[in-house]
Amino acid sequence: MQDLKIYVDELEKYLDSLYKGKTIDQSLFMKLVEEIGEVAEILNKKAGRKASGNEDLKKELGNELTDVLHYTLAIAALNEIDMNDVIIQKDRDASIKYHRETNLEDFIRIQRSLKS
Repeated sequence: MQDLKIYVDELEKYLDSLYKGKTIDQSLFMKLVEEIGEVAEILNKKAGRKASGNEDLKKELGNELTDVLHYTLAIAALNEIDMNDVIIQKDRDASIKYHRETNLEDFIRIQRSLKS
């Protein structure tokens, strides 16, 4: 795989530059729903609930999940929502609510310290 790693804020800025100035929230949402349906179809194939041919289901699932992220983050970017902050705060709140030993923010800090 490639050495290039992306960050949520970078992807949001990129998607904002692609869609900026277009009032297409609803169109993006409809694409998001369509992609979620495609994820469901692949998961059904993986579980044997739907017939599957010689498809590379892992690759297809990855592609469809990428599309889900694309449209989700595009909608966030166009609405000036910083998903990086929202993800961290929501996980912090869930960690407290569900009495988890760690949260995403602490996990990332530990992982980054191990790399240095």
